[in-house]
Amino acid sequence: MINYKERYEFYKNLIEDKLLTFTTKVSPAGIYEPMKYILDGGGKRIRPMLLILCCEAAGGKADDALNAATAIEILHNFTLVHDDIMDNADTRRGRETIHKKWDRDTAILAGDGLIGYAYKSLLLTKSERIQDIAKSFTEAIIEVCEGQSYDKEFELRKKVKIDEYIMMIDKKTSELLKCCAEIGALIGNASQKEIDALKLYALYTGLAFQIQDDLLDITADEKKFGKRTGGDLYEGKKTYLLLKAIETATDAEDKEFLHYIIENKGVKNESEVQKAKEIYEKYGVMESAAKKVEEYTNMANEELNHIKESDAKLMLKWFSDMLLNRKT
Repeated sequence: MINYKERYEFYKNLIEDKLLTFTTKVSPAGIYEPMKYILDGGGKRIRPMLLILCCEAAGGKADDALNAATAIEILHNFTLVHDDIMDNADTRRGRETIHKKWDRDTAILAGDGLIGYAYKSLLLTKSERIQDIAKSFTEAIIEVCEGQSYDKEFELRKKVKIDEYIMMIDKKTSELLKCCAEIGALIGNASQKEIDALKLYALYTGLAFQIQDDLLDITADEKKFGKRTGGDLYEGKKTYLLLKAIETATDAEDKEFLHYIIENKGVKNESEVQKAKEIYEKYGVMESAAKKVEEYTNMANEELNHIKESDAKLMLKWFSDMLLNRKT
C-alpha cells in the first residue's frame, strides 16, 4: 500500500531542491536576499504538488512537470509578497514579511523579480503544448490580480453577498489551482475531458481551501498557523464567516456589533475578536463553514470519477481530504 504522506514529502523535497537553483545569485543583494528569504520560507507547497499529481493522473511523469511546478510555487510566492504589502501584514508563516523586514519598495521589487523567475522556470518545460501551458499560466496571473482587486474593493464596500465572496475566492485562490491542474494535465498529454475534470477538481478544492483558511483564522493555534489569531477580523476582511454571521444574526446587539466591524474596518483588540467568535458560535457560523468546506471537497472528489484509475488519482483524493482535515 502506498504511503501518500511519504510520497507527498518526497515530491515536496524535489520542489524545495528545485527552488534552491533559483536563489543562487547574490548581487544585487537588494533584490536577491529578499527573494531567497521568501522562497526559503517553507509552506506546504500545495500548488506544485497539485500540478505534479495532475500530470501523473493524466499519464505523465513527475520529472516532466517539475519545472512548471516550481514556476507555480514561485508565482504563488509573488502573490504572497504583494498581498502582504496591501494587507500591511507583519508576519507570514511565522516570520516577518518582506516589507517589514526590509521595506515596501524592496518587497515590490522582489515580487517583480519572482514573476520573472517564475516564467524562467516555466519555459524550461519540455512539451509540445508549451504555448497552451504559457497561456494558462498568464491567464492565471490576470485572474489572481482580478481576485485581489475584488478583495480590496470588498473591504471598502458596506455590503457584500456570499455569492460575490465565492466569486472573489474563485479568482484569488481557485484560479491558480485550476492553472496547476490544467498545466499538469497538458504536460501529461490529457484529453480535454480529463483536463476539464481536473480543473473542476481544482476549483472546488480551492474554494474548500479558502473557506477552511477563513475558519482556521479564528480557530487555529496561532503558532502553528503562522498568522495572528483573528487576523481577518483585525483587517476587516469580509470572510465567509463574517458574511454568514451578518446574514444569520437576529439579535439587535449582535447585528450592531457586526455592523461596527464593517464600519470601523475591523476589530481593535482581542476582546472584540472573542466577541465576534462568540457571535459566530451562537449562530452556528463555524459549523456552516465546516459544512461548506466538506461539501466542496466532496464535489472535488466527485470530479475524479472522470479520470482513469491510477495511484495518482487515489493520491488526489487523499490530497483533498488532507486539506479538508488540516489544522494549519
